[in-house]
Amino acid sequence: MSNILVTGAAGQIGSELTKELREKHGNDHVVALKHNKSLSKELENTGPSEQGDATDKKFIESLIKKYKIDTIYHLVGILSASGEKNPDTAWVVNINSLKNVLDLAKDMGLKQVFWPSSIAAFGQSSPRDNTPQATVMDPSTIYGITKYSGELLCNYYYNKYRVDVRSLRYPGLISYVTPPGGGTTDYAVEIFYEALENKKYVCFLREDTVLPMMYMSDAIKGTMQLMDADSSQIKIRTSYNFSAISFTPKEISEEIKKHIPDFICSYIPDRRQNIADTWPRTIDDAPARRDWGWKHEYDLPSMTKDMIVHIKKKLK
Repeated sequence: MSNILVTGAAGQIGSELTKELREKHGNDHVVALKHNKSLSKELENTGPSEQGDATDKKFIESLIKKYKIDTIYHLVGILSASGEKNPDTAWVVNINSLKNVLDLAKDMGLKQVFWPSSIAAFGQSSPRDNTPQATVMDPSTIYGITKYSGELLCNYYYNKYRVDVRSLRYPGLISYVTPPGGGTTDYAVEIFYEALENKKYVCFLREDTVLPMMYMSDAIKGTMQLMDADSSQIKIRTSYNFSAISFTPKEISEEIKKHIPDFICSYIPDRRQNIADTWPRTIDDAPARRDWGWKHEYDLPSMTKDMIVHIKKKLK
């Protein structure tokens, strides 16, 4: 049985991934590490948790020893829009902490490491439609730069030290469990809350901005599927393209109107539009589907319906 440490366990991905990992591996075998954010009561009550700085290498080492950790899901990160406000902190959190984890995995013989990359690793010179797995990478944000740098680090540690590190280039992730965390694709979460509470939303992107998106349940399923795959199936050690659906703010708005007819969405693009304009519109994730059987479940209509059902329950 694996003993797992999840850093960033209170974040958008971590809060849901930790729950699924505990259901699979047993509550006592999955340690949730938080920093400033609070864990949900469910995570606090169902298994071990710690509070501390994921950039502190000695602290992470102490947790590995204390809980006999053999697998780390290193989810700590500062997202795109937030990273532009404080590039120095974004570099320390996103890159220094990753290198610490990779060094500890190498020196302490850990079984596996998972680290999330992002479509932000692409840039203005990357093909924006059906963006291939291997292409020009010239990210324009510090977030994207840390993701591209992190991919190269992961590949280096696998090739040089055989650290079994695996990664996915997440698209925009949509979830009803946690609030938005400072990303350029966060409108696709905010819009549901505003539609249900106020019947209106002012979007910070143009109505025709196409971006790759994924429902969180698909993202969690794919992440665990990647980590469960035999090492021989993992052909890419930078980060796999990972895709489900692409849509515009107008398209999701129209889908919401099918459930909330009087909903009105308006558009006032801000600085995040400049970031979105450098990202892919659609992603070619054929290698992930071929190598380890990735297949998404939710399309735009089914995701929209599920989000509205669950957010209604939260707002009661």
